[in-house]
Amino acid sequence: MKPFYCILLFLLITAGSYGQNYSDHFLDKTLRVDYIFTGDIKQQSIVLDELSELPTWAGRRHHLSELPLEGNGQITIKDLSTKQCIYKTSFSSLFQEWLSTDEAKETTKGFENSFLLPYPKQPVEVEIILLNPRKEVTTSYKHIVHPDDILIHKRGTSHITPHRYLLQSGNEKDCIDVAILAEGYTDKEMDIFYQDAEKACESLFSHEPFRSTKNKFNIVAVASPSIDSGVSVPRENTWKHTAVQSHFDTFYSDRYLTTSRVKSIHNALAGIPYEHIIILANTDVYGGGGIYNSYTLTTAHHPMFKPVVVHEFGHSFGGLADEYFYEDDVMTDTYPLNVEPWEQNITTRVDFSSKWKDMLPSDAPIPTPVSQIEKYPIGIYEGGGYSAKGIYRPAFNCRMKTNEYSEFCPVCQRAIRRVIDFYVP
Repeated sequence: MKPFYCILLFLLITAGSYGQNYSDHFLDKTLRVDYIFTGDIKQQSIVLDELSELPTWAGRRHHLSELPLEGNGQITIKDLSTKQCIYKTSFSSLFQEWLSTDEAKETTKGFENSFLLPYPKQPVEVEIILLNPRKEVTTSYKHIVHPDDILIHKRGTSHITPHRYLLQSGNEKDCIDVAILAEGYTDKEMDIFYQDAEKACESLFSHEPFRSTKNKFNIVAVASPSIDSGVSVPRENTWKHTAVQSHFDTFYSDRYLTTSRVKSIHNALAGIPYEHIIILANTDVYGGGGIYNSYTLTTAHHPMFKPVVVHEFGHSFGGLADEYFYEDDVMTDTYPLNVEPWEQNITTRVDFSSKWKDMLPSDAPIPTPVSQIEKYPIGIYEGGGYSAKGIYRPAFNCRMKTNEYSEFCPVCQRAIRRVIDFYVP
């Protein structure tokens, strides 16, 4: 029997490594999949909008069937003939945030979402799922992709948006590629945009762990032109014609700056290697937003621009949660207190061992009193994820809590470093 078990073990190991071999399943190209997420608080659905082919693949070539983080949604690619999982990724979406608003109780809406996947050599089955705050699947959608489909739109071979590398540590196969995109800059203002992009880059790499892993990143500034200068501010009845149609007052929150025109973002970047996106808005109005594995969008001319762009990139790249909270408020719709959040920098203590328990001093009191912040730079401080009670953060202060604080806390630094190492071992 022993030889049989040895052969079986070899086959299992081979199958596992086979799933991780990029060139066995994928070409050096990108499959962009555009979906529309639709519905309301009671029922959601996903529909396929369009498939596009991009000339290079800038994503990871290892850990292909693993998730970097759980996220609020996931995409799985399976080989159609063997049903073997050959790629997985995760994300969050503006649509899922919208579902927590009062508007979602009485209105049905649709939101654009675009995802970058490695381009398959053979037909594959793609499945996408959305999860609610209780980590339950609310809707899913499967479809078959035939790589030789003549209706897959080839993009990025001509009319490529002007761009300039601010940091080029290597090729797209070996580095994490971040595109900084212009929003609300006219053709005549592109010199200003490039200066703003340099400031964003400088701010990002002044923070750990980005500073010590700078050689793992490429940063490209992409000069997508707008007809109008500035961005839309609906509360002031100001609407601008801009590159990605961003606006303040998202969900009627003054400072929440986002765009639901996600396809326009990716169309502007077609032909340029990229994985992660920072959008700079040409305005001095305070605001921004960051959505995990979607984009960071932030104002470029407010005095708090530099800390804000890093904070929002903590969301979109690192999958970090907000650590600030509102007094006397428990937003259990966002983070149910009997469910452990997937974000690595907050906890409900339902599964604290999966968070920073290993970094906690053995004598740290729970909750950690604010009066003992000097003794416990890492603790379990109550208040985070918008809730004053029942959700805990790892440090008294952090870049994910306030703009005034100068760095990420040690737990957030570790979480970001893990993501970096996942993409570029």
